[in-house]
Amino acid sequence: MKAEDEQAFREFVTSEMTSLRKLAYVTCGDWHTAEDAVANALIKLYPRWRKLERPDLYVKTMVYRAAIDETRRPWRRERSAGDAMPEVTVGDPVSAADERMRLRAALDAVPARQRAAVVLRHYLGLSLEDTAGVLNCTVGTAKSQVSRGLAKLRESLAAERINLNGNPMEEWTNAIA
Repeated sequence: MKAEDEQAFREFVTSEMTSLRKLAYVTCGDWHTAEDAVANALIKLYPRWRKLERPDLYVKTMVYRAAIDETRRPWRRERSAGDAMPEVTVGDPVSAADERMRLRAALDAVPARQRAAVVLRHYLGLSLEDTAGVLNCTVGTAKSQVSRGLAKLRESLAAERINLNGNPMEEWTNAIA
């Protein structure tokens, strides 16, 4: 690879790494698996770099697929003894971390393809056409996946009694009053 192509690839990876890691994490639910998925996708992207017109969409498709593939590997299905222990979450309604945990739990309730569609469309800000390209489907299918994913997310959040439009602090204050 030429020096200017290699430099362009490095700059691309530097600028896109955060969003690629987030996409992989939201798709598979584990940071370590997400790192592996992003690394595998970037390894495959490197030799194709000069031939691509839109490497950003191409790599997002590769990361999405790699994250799904990583969760299907046999050793990923093995569970440690610690996984059998129930997680106890201590609620702290004034903490942003608590909100992120609740949102993560609600996202886990959304099927993987719908979750990826919602993340691509609303979190990463891709257009419907680009989302459809990453998911390898038609625009109508991407639109329905986003719609169904948002409906499932709202349903999960309603079950948790999270009011996305309201103020969590106000909700907590009313609960203890």
